[in-house]
Amino acid sequence: MVDRVAATITIGGTLPSALLEIFVGLIENEALAPEWDGEPFTIADLPADGPLMLMASEVAWGEFRELESFCVEHRLSFARWHQSNCGTWGAERAVFTGEGEVRTYASTDDDVVVIDRETVVRLGSADAIVAYFDNADAVPPGLQIVPGHAIS
Repeated sequence: MVDRVAATITIGGTLPSALLEIFVGLIENEALAPEWDGEPFTIADLPADGPLMLMASEVAWGEFRELESFCVEHRLSFARWHQSNCGTWGAERAVFTGEGEVRTYASTDDDVVVIDRETVVRLGSADAIVAYFDNADAVPPGLQIVPGHAIS
C-alpha cells in the first residue's frame, strides 16, 4: 500500500492552449481540488489572474509526480508542499521557478520552511540564509493560457 499525505501545489507561468487538455487531465487524475475537501477541479476553476492553487488530503508519497514532470517539461513554475509521514519522511516544500532544477526544502507540517545547522554553516552568512528562505518562499506568477503550441 502506498503512503499518502496531504499536499498542495501552486502553479503559474505561461501554458500554450494546445496543452490545456493534457494539463487539466493530469490535475483530474490527481483528484485535486481548489480547496481542502472541496469539489474536484474543473476547467472553470482556472484563475482569471494569479497562480492556480490545488490541494488534496490523500496524495501518494506527497508528490504530484506526473503533474510536476509536466510543469518542469513545459517550464511552468510551481511550489508544492506535503506533510510528513510519521517515521517515513518529513514535511517538504519543493520549488520550481520555470528554469533549472526543482529545489526542495525541509518544512514543518504547517508549511514553514526550516533550516538545519549543517545548512546554516554551508550558507555561511545571514544574507545567504535570508536568500535561502526567500527562494523557498517563492510564489509562482499568475497562470496564463495563451494561444499556440508547445515550444520544443
